[in-house]
Amino acid sequence: MTSIRSGARRVPLFLLLLGLFAGTLFASLPARAGTPDDYLRQAREAQSTGDLQAAERFYLMVPPPGPLGDDGQFVESRMQVARQRFALKDPDGAEAAAREVLAVYPDNAEAVNLVESVARERLPKWRRYLDDTLRFLPTLLHGSLMTLALVLFTMAVSPFGGLLIALGRISPVKLLSGACWFVIWFFRGTPLLLQLFFIYYGLPALGVTLKPMSAAFLGLGLNYSAYLAEIIRGAIQSIDHGQTEAAKALGMTPWQTMRRVIIPQTYKRLVPPVGNEFIALIKDTALVSTIAMVELMRSADQIFNAYFNVTVLVLAAAIYLCFTSVFTFVFERVEHRLGVYERR
Repeated sequence: MTSIRSGARRVPLFLLLLGLFAGTLFASLPARAGTPDDYLRQAREAQSTGDLQAAERFYLMVPPPGPLGDDGQFVESRMQVARQRFALKDPDGAEAAAREVLAVYPDNAEAVNLVESVARERLPKWRRYLDDTLRFLPTLLHGSLMTLALVLFTMAVSPFGGLLIALGRISPVKLLSGACWFVIWFFRGTPLLLQLFFIYYGLPALGVTLKPMSAAFLGLGLNYSAYLAEIIRGAIQSIDHGQTEAAKALGMTPWQTMRRVIIPQTYKRLVPPVGNEFIALIKDTALVSTIAMVELMRSADQIFNAYFNVTVLVLAAAIYLCFTSVFTFVFERVEHRLGVYERR
């Protein structure tokens, strides 16, 4: 029988022909279709390596659901394709993939939102910004009212608290002076965020539970009272000692001297540093969002996490800038008014 030598072995020719025929037959058979999970796995692997074309090809191989539905593979695959195309600036392709989902599941919120995003992407930029402003601004303004309330409350309380702490700090009574020094040392030496956490989350362990608004008022009031106390103390001690001696010669008591002579002379010197602290307060109010207070920053954060739209951050920044500009103007006018006699 005819045979072919392969190395040291001899293979019959008919066996070789039989093997070639079998290989051709199996190669002509259709490959076994993979499962939707297989296609999703291969698509994710291709995505992780940066091969977006292969990833999209595998995602599109996931078939539509049958009569009994599926386990979400179809929706996931088409929405991945839609998001990928949208990111690659292909709005038409993104909409086509999303509408495949809507053809099967008309109420799918993710697909509906993506189609709306595509429609918005086709608008002129100025129209998009205008629509975003009209949509997000009312919520941000509502949150800014709480920010304004926090600022005004702290501005009303902290100067009086700071004055009392400052007077106690310069008091000849050692115990009172030491206690006021400790308050200043503690509240200036620890972060405001930590103080808010302790008041809202820590005090309940000691049996004292406060609502978010009360905790925010207390934390901001104590913190800024401590800072203003040092500013006020410095202003009081900057007044020439001769003023005190002259008041004493006129028969004034120490309290009368402080109230009628020393403190009125500190107003002009207090306005710039106190104004700077209150402008910083406007921005520090953003920290109360960590204790469930819905103010301007919390509102902006919630909207951004829902829509991933940068316009909301620009609007929030503009509102903060408006607040700081108004307060800066007011303090400049107050400083100008109080210094009218010094300019003569």
